[in-house]
Amino acid sequence: MKLSTVLDQIDSQDVALPEFQRGYVWNRQQVRGLFTSLYKGYPIGGFMTWNTSVTSVKPRGGGIERDGSVKLLLDGQQRATTLYGVIRGNPPRFFEGNAQAFKDLYFNVQDETFEFYAPVKMKDNPAWIDVSGLMVQGVEKYLEGHPEISQLGAGELVKVMARMTRLTEIQNREVHIEEVSGADKTIDVVVDIFNRVNSGGTKLSKGDLALAKICAAWPEAREKMNKYRQKWESAGYKFTLDWLLRNVNAILTGEALFTALASVEEETIRKGLKETADLVSIVLDVIAARLGLDFDRVFPARFAVPVIARYMHRNGDKFPNAVERDRILTWYLHAAMWGRFAGSTESFLNVDLKAVDEAGIDGLMEQMRRFRGDLIVREADFGGNTVGARFYPMLYMLTRTQGAKDFTTGIPLSAHMLGKNSSLQVHHIFPKARLYEAGYSKEEVNAVANYCFLTQDANLAITDRDPAEYFRAIERDFPGALASQWIPTDQSLWSIDRYRDFLAARRQLLADAMNSVLDELWHGTSTADLERTVPAEGTPAGASLEIEQLVQELTDMGLSSGETGIEVRNQESGDLVCVAEAFWADGLQPGMSTPVVLELDGNADELNELARLGYLVFTDIAAVRQHAEDLLLEVPN
Repeated sequence: MKLSTVLDQIDSQDVALPEFQRGYVWNRQQVRGLFTSLYKGYPIGGFMTWNTSVTSVKPRGGGIERDGSVKLLLDGQQRATTLYGVIRGNPPRFFEGNAQAFKDLYFNVQDETFEFYAPVKMKDNPAWIDVSGLMVQGVEKYLEGHPEISQLGAGELVKVMARMTRLTEIQNREVHIEEVSGADKTIDVVVDIFNRVNSGGTKLSKGDLALAKICAAWPEAREKMNKYRQKWESAGYKFTLDWLLRNVNAILTGEALFTALASVEEETIRKGLKETADLVSIVLDVIAARLGLDFDRVFPARFAVPVIARYMHRNGDKFPNAVERDRILTWYLHAAMWGRFAGSTESFLNVDLKAVDEAGIDGLMEQMRRFRGDLIVREADFGGNTVGARFYPMLYMLTRTQGAKDFTTGIPLSAHMLGKNSSLQVHHIFPKARLYEAGYSKEEVNAVANYCFLTQDANLAITDRDPAEYFRAIERDFPGALASQWIPTDQSLWSIDRYRDFLAARRQLLADAMNSVLDELWHGTSTADLERTVPAEGTPAGASLEIEQLVQELTDMGLSSGETGIEVRNQESGDLVCVAEAFWADGLQPGMSTPVVLELDGNADELNELARLGYLVFTDIAAVRQHAEDLLLEVPN
């Protein structure tokens, strides 16, 4: 069958996608590779479909408005979606994912290479043509609409037209379609076939396979789960389907392994998803209200949420009282500080689910003591550097809940702030430029103890002023503001040459404050609830100004802005590797360069694992900037 026929059948819904399929996960490098193979005539593999009645299953993207049969894609979804998206210029009806992965694919008619649009390289360069535009319009109309191609010279034009024609002809490429059909091919059999044939392609996580089984019995499951995810994302939290399914599993079975869901009835899963979503929302609100951790970047230990939700489920879908609520929040903070779920997520989650079932909060804390030893926060624990450090969210929590005051207004930086003041920015107490001039290392300059949170106005007003100067002005104008931010009051520590002593003193103040909060929460004497507010749109609270600036610079250079404050996982196991400051899954030039991770505070194990997974890892913002500049200077072969 010709590729063009496959696309026509997608249009007519003769070919569709079963609900149990995962969403679109290809990156731009894979898209570019597929079209390079097609153009060169290399094998791209066939497709497998399940020929079944339109009434037997619900396809992705809505029902089919006719009688008869439909071919549901079991193998080749990523390729079919890519081909449709590029050749038609828009995603297919069943699409779920990031359409930017296949938009703006360009072809160089001189060196016959595919790349994604980069303004610096391609703007006003007639050698680069829009692949989707060419496919939709055809060679003749495309040339009529792009007279600049004639600038390549009359001698080149014949060669150019031949190459454009060859590119459009890939639609006529013959591909093999293998069909699965017959009365014996029940939905369970087909899901098993799907799992087996896909094991050699884009790796499916354990959650993908579990969700495929669920969708076989309940086709709307993925759509329902995505609606909950979108609701949380609108409030500032980014969660995966795997993560939500972990919560469902915890509520319904008390287990971490997805295999436990295999025997759960469809109706139970339906009800369980609704209950789970309600409980997760409560947990998010409570953590935001009580701890001030109110958006994704400062939301640590997200795999503690299934444990808290399970505890509430066993107590009538609520916290028994305020004391027990604060006690389990104490455990949550310890899980965040000590990296309870940073390693073998499933193993520790299973242990904690069993502990909370058998012995409640006391059981959880006993497991935490076995894991950590004593639970005292010490001065050295605040010794990390960069916004990726585990104690960075703790500094944010202290700021939001313990009366820390802004340096230019003296107002408390709580969740009650309105307007632009509701968004906080990271401020280097001792300016970076002055510290570098004095010979301090990058790790010292970006120490967590050198961070505080301020309003944007305060951050901009202070800029790179000497602390010995602006500290005195703050103390004069807003007495107590420095102490509220755990700034040592010993003025001899305010000079650049005493910077290391300043850090040590502030780390001790922060550790003391953290121990007080933990003690108050555990014993039920903590401060009153905060009123939760959503961070101002476009300026997430606590976001790193440096990283925001980097993202903007890359965008201005015509490169990908990537994602910030995002989980990076092993796609095969689903295990969390790190929460990166920034992540470019498709590289800075999507489809042209290696995936990039900016991990400012990763340990050796995390960095080695990222490298093993094929990521280009940076531990310095300046290095990412230099990498971007180097890419733009490269001359294509």
